Amino acid sequence: MTDCNAQPMLFSNLGRRRVQADFDGGTLTSDAGALLLREANQRIGLIDAINQVIPDPRHPDRTRHTQRSMLAQRIISLALGYEDLNDQQTLRHDPLLQTTADRTPDETPDRAAEPQHPLASPPTLCRLENRVSRETLMKIAAVFIDPFIASFSSPPEEPLILDFDATDDPTHGQQEGHVFHGYYDHPPWRISCRCMCSAVTSGSCRTCDRPTSMPPSMLGPS
Repeated sequence: MTDCNAQPMLFSNLGRRRVQADFDGGTLTSDAGALLLREANQRIGLIDAINQVIPDPRHPDRTRHTQRSMLAQRIISLALGYEDLNDQQTLRHDPLLQTTADRTPDETPDRAAEPQHPLASPPTLCRLENRVSRETLMKIAAVFIDPFIASFSSPPEEPLILDFDATDDPTHGQQEGHVFHGYYDHPPWRISCRCMCSAVTSGSCRTCDRPTSMPPSMLGPS
């Protein structure tokens, strides 16, 4: 059994200064880059713009997590590489992620006795994602156009070139949309991106059972 030592270790002084090793480092994080993402979002207002085009049918008096807070939690987590909703069972208690979602303990007076107010749970985030309709997805895609146009101080002199590209995102086990693809030699989701001047202006994700960019001879059994 591991014997954890929480007592500080004292070393020889350096002049009048005490040299001490303290193992009580407090709450630490390895995802400090999330703060830079928060600053970037505050400049361009991307999360707020996405929030405005997603309808929220919930009753305001019966909700603990605002839609804007959940969007910030999910989007920042994805940018940090936490794409699985199960990660949120732990990340929802991370003070740094709470900061990027603009969530502070004072926002829920009915739970003021608790030291921390966790962010949304994986099931709550799952319900948010599942109620986004195809029509809303089209509105979200349009949100990316305005920041792209605003990135130019003046109209570009050269023609703008649209680049349509696709890549694969492997599925695991019997995940929804699990269909084998002969070209990629595994069952993937198909990610399509529309780029202009190296900037992603929109994207989509779909199953590979009806691919349109590969000839039938390259497809495996579905």
